[in-house]
Amino acid sequence: MKTYTGDSFFFPHSGRRGVILLHAYTGNTNDVRMLGRQLNWQGYTVFAPLLSGHGGDPKKVLESNGPDDWWDDTRMAIFRLRDAGIDQIAIFGLSLGGLLATRALENDPRLLGGGVFASPITTWGQSNVPEYFPKIAAKYYRQQKLNPLITKEKVAKLTERLPKQLTQIQSMAHQLCDHLDQIHQPFFIAQGGADEMIDPASGLQLEKRLQANGVAVDYHYYPTATHLLTVNTAHRQLFTDVGKYLQNLFEVSSK
Repeated sequence: MKTYTGDSFFFPHSGRRGVILLHAYTGNTNDVRMLGRQLNWQGYTVFAPLLSGHGGDPKKVLESNGPDDWWDDTRMAIFRLRDAGIDQIAIFGLSLGGLLATRALENDPRLLGGGVFASPITTWGQSNVPEYFPKIAAKYYRQQKLNPLITKEKVAKLTERLPKQLTQIQSMAHQLCDHLDQIHQPFFIAQGGADEMIDPASGLQLEKRLQANGVAVDYHYYPTATHLLTVNTAHRQLFTDVGKYLQNLFEVSSK
């Protein structure tokens, strides 16, 4: 079985329709690779950038400029597709990636649509990331076969530095909430009912906020699904739902 390293991937297809997929915090593009391949088979060019600092030692995430770097990565992804002649674009993100996708939709009216998978736009401060990040880091260092004492030391340092970056992300989320009225494109929301990382009510809250602004929302709730919707028990249904949303989105835009 082939092992993927989590680097950026670009799946080309003929035509002008493209999809950008943004991965989760502490994750990498393996989060969205299966979905990317599925959408490529359905006729879309798909690009998933590896966000700055991701894809290796967790300390690199904290050494990055956080939201500023990741926003630059997002804008460059949009530019790359347009530069390749793909001018009908939808953008989606998982968790943190959803924050960035939402920011793109607020700032770029030329994007046709997109949305979020398990993304705490309205509830970032209630996430369990502070608890999970050290566990993910410890697992990474164990896989690298580091001395347990060194692992403990590294994780302690990361735990110290983590709050600063989480505060930056929360600040971005608050700004997104303040500018939701800038979104006019049809918006896709997916949320799992057994989400262990964020408040499972996040998706519904976001739907209500957007609908109050007159946005057409395609909301999907998967009652037994956990946080990583693109790879867990809900992924097949999610892929079907995203496919239907995109089919409708691009059909409407071409009329």
